[in-house]
Amino acid sequence: MMAAARIIPDATPLPPLRGRVQADAPLAPLTWFRVGGPAEALIRPADAEDLARFLAALPHTTPVRVIGAASNLIVRDGGLPGVVIRLGASFGRVAVDGDGLIVGAAARDATVAEHAAAAGLAGLEFLCGIPGTIGGAVAMNAGAYGGDIAQVLDWVDLVARGGDVVRMEAASLAFAYRHAHLPPGAVVLRARLRGRPGDPAAIAARMAEIRAAREATQPVRARTGGSTFRNPPDMKAWELIDGAGCRGLRRGGAKVSEKHCNFLLNVAGATASDLESLGEEVRRRVHAASGVALEWEIHRIGIPAGRPEIVS
Repeated sequence: MMAAARIIPDATPLPPLRGRVQADAPLAPLTWFRVGGPAEALIRPADAEDLARFLAALPHTTPVRVIGAASNLIVRDGGLPGVVIRLGASFGRVAVDGDGLIVGAAARDATVAEHAAAAGLAGLEFLCGIPGTIGGAVAMNAGAYGGDIAQVLDWVDLVARGGDVVRMEAASLAFAYRHAHLPPGAVVLRARLRGRPGDPAAIAARMAEIRAAREATQPVRARTGGSTFRNPPDMKAWELIDGAGCRGLRRGGAKVSEKHCNFLLNVAGATASDLESLGEEVRRRVHAASGVALEWEIHRIGIPAGRPEIVS
């Protein structure tokens, strides 16, 4: 495994942290694809105060990246320079708050849906079909099965890059398709999600329907990263990919899923480069067949070990 490029000088230690700090930390085991190089420094803060103090003292020249469930992430083979933040259990609390829930950033989306169902709150069932955490869901306006975060978010608390804790109302986040406008370098701490009174049996039935649909149509038990490309306006990415003859296409240990061809799979010890290069080949073929330039939905971060073929 390659070591991540060095950004943090050896003579300049990181700011104090009550949580855990790990140098040259392997990231591949944390990602759903199980690929990628190490983080130069991986920190797990003890709580929000610990994180805020750390960021306030960290030089602004040091890159910072947050990873959650890493379910829609390719970490490139050269690793991640700078500081990678991973929030632990103290950031994953869920509490009922009147007609909604106050949810920690590290809470899994499916867990939040289950809490809402137990409280008789409808409107959050869609979260049970999203394999990530609430922090990531807010940052990318995650959505599925007719719902998205923009429809249910009231506010979000953040730690800004300079260490200040701020609250932003949903209206200020300029939500768009798979996008929210968060301050650069900010870390989501918690959010309030709005529900509505509902029949627990009907909520449970809707969640069972979503889970069955996901199981039937997606390779949920594979090493994958969720939907690879965004749906273009009034189109389905998988239909374009299928129409370009990419179902089952392989490069190295990476493969386009035959079950749902908007999913890439690590089937045989793929590298991040295998996956990214295969994705770019899919983009090239789709563009040649339809004239549509697919946009990545999976986030690709870090330093490549090589240079994947890029489609402009």
